[in-house]
Amino acid sequence: MKPNALILTAVMLCCLAPDAAAQTDNEGKVAPEDMPIDMNEPTMEPRVKVTRVLDKQGDSIQCVQLNRVYVYPEIAFKDEKQQQQYNQLVKNVKRVLPIAKEVNGIIIETYEYLQTLPNKKAKDQHMKKVEESIKRQYTPRMKKLTFSQGKLLIKLIHRECNSSSYQLVKAFLGPVKAGFYQAFAWAFGASLTKKYEPEGKDRLTERVVLMVEAGQL
Repeated sequence: MKPNALILTAVMLCCLAPDAAAQTDNEGKVAPEDMPIDMNEPTMEPRVKVTRVLDKQGDSIQCVQLNRVYVYPEIAFKDEKQQQQYNQLVKNVKRVLPIAKEVNGIIIETYEYLQTLPNKKAKDQHMKKVEESIKRQYTPRMKKLTFSQGKLLIKLIHRECNSSSYQLVKAFLGPVKAGFYQAFAWAFGASLTKKYEPEGKDRLTERVVLMVEAGQL
């Protein structure tokens, strides 16, 4: 198994904790990592929300809420290499951002499910089954990502979940396993403690992410 698959499996172990039924519901759908990347077409479709508001007289008026549209200055690339790096960043974001959003949705579902279990023993038993299921189901998926995409996924999980992958492992599987997976990732040049810095070194990535979310890329 490639180091990337091992690292990302560890990330998924901390985040993706659905039961078997939830996985069955997703069968037949094309996974994000299998979707073709088209630089000329948006990865995420613009969202349109139709709702109603009340005016001052109390009358109901139908309205439509659209995505935000982001307008940035055009990037002045120093050379062709820099442009290629930017294009690769766009491709990587388009590949892994849907996975990070998938992770966030499943974390919420998992947390709500765990709250229905009667005691710690039941929760531990459930998480043990989940861990085995995730290894089996997600290792092949993560093998399809490159190492750089895997490291970006760790950061985007932090962006979507507002917690680092290490914190998520610790919350779901305990501090011992969190330390184990962190040491394992560190051995291959990655870290589950990596945080997303949208106003710092990840500023360009955030620009790309916002435009992908808005259906502009």
